[in-house]
Amino acid sequence: MSLPQLDDHMPDRAAFAAFVRNLREEFLQNGEEWENRTLDRFLEALASWVEDSPGWYRNFAQEMPEQGDWTFFARALDAATAYE
Repeated sequence: MSLPQLDDHMPDRAAFAAFVRNLREEFLQNGEEWENRTLDRFLEALASWVEDSPGWYRNFAQEMPEQGDWTFFARALDAATAYE
């Protein structure tokens, strides 16, 4: 993937929106290289990673963030099913 390296700091909503747009652009340019090329596979992988994320943090010797606005991300994903 040609996305910039994701670090531990997403400073604000605008940066997150830019990251999502870059992710979309990466898919449009190189989606054939992605493991999860369809929406159903992508969403399943997203759910699996969220469930397994404590292990990811452990494997990379990082501390899992205690706080996260999970409701915000759930609303964003839900809204994207109809938002224009």
